[in-house]
Amino acid sequence: MTSTPERGRPSGEPPESLADLLGGRRGAVDATVPPVAFAVGWLAAGLWGGVVAAVLAGTAVAGWRWRRGDRPRSVLIGLLAVCVAALIALRTGRATDFFLLQLVSNAASALAWIVSIVVRWPLLGVLVGVALGQRGRWRRDPALLRAYGRGSWVWAATYLLRLAVFVPLWLGGQVVALVVARVALTWPLVAAALAVSWLVIRRSLPADHPGLRHPVTPSDADAAPAK
Repeated sequence: MTSTPERGRPSGEPPESLADLLGGRRGAVDATVPPVAFAVGWLAAGLWGGVVAAVLAGTAVAGWRWRRGDRPRSVLIGLLAVCVAALIALRTGRATDFFLLQLVSNAASALAWIVSIVVRWPLLGVLVGVALGQRGRWRRDPALLRAYGRGSWVWAATYLLRLAVFVPLWLGGQVVALVVARVALTWPLVAAALAVSWLVIRRSLPADHPGLRHPVTPSDADAAPAK
């Protein structure tokens, strides 16, 4: 089922994708640099070498993100996550525990996405609604609510997939394999999730739906002229 072009967009111009609205790929690429630096430092000089390399890489990424105009809070949270991961590894003395924060984060994220779908506040709709300045208006459109719910399952599945891969590697003490998995299941998986969830949303919407920017609320339907 194909969707009609969104209102307010020039004829022939391709519709926005979730990647356009959410910009997920760029942040995912940034997130892979400190773990790679940690593995290189760990192989070269042990745990302390890995920690120093990761913190330096995290600082460099934060500086780069700051210069390109990212929000200061987002930059600081990214750097703080690297520092906390490094402290956990130093505290336990296990290099694999550098990834423990990532495991906990993925478990919490999977739970949050699933709960959001169950309570009919799918997080994909929340994120897109914020990006489009719609607040909660999209929830009053039954078609959009259903589409966002289906699309959100794609994102919940990504976190569950990461857990299924990361946990056995973490339990087995596989530092290099964890880094490889982190890279493989970060930006490529985010890119795939953006594409697949966008496809799910488009196929879930009726053919005559005006698009994400134009939720169809009951009042709109009542005001539409009879055919």
